[in-house]
Amino acid sequence: MKKLFTNYNLDLDKNEKKLLTTFCKQVLKQTANDDKFFGENKAFGSILQKLNSDGEVKLTKDERTRLKNQLEQNVKYLKKGSDKAWFIKKWLFGSMLKQYNNLLKNHFQN
Repeated sequence: MKKLFTNYNLDLDKNEKKLLTTFCKQVLKQTANDDKFFGENKAFGSILQKLNSDGEVKLTKDERTRLKNQLEQNVKYLKKGSDKAWFIKKWLFGSMLKQYNNLLKNHFQN
């Protein structure tokens, strides 16, 4: 049976909040000057404001899906880059990949 209501609240610890804040700032910086990404700019700007507030982060459905999709795309990119990299770069990518995978597993699994 399908659930009628879905909870889009994220209860993040300090490290997860910092990781998502950095990720949102990076997305906003990359898409700031392009009108094609107006929806992403609006969504990630709103997410960033909510991450900077105290307590639980309450997202809308659109914000949650955009954030989840961007994180999944980032994980794919890091996996591909990690496979081709040398030792030090592979070590750095592995750390980031592990953090993003834990974030996706803990907060975005349906």
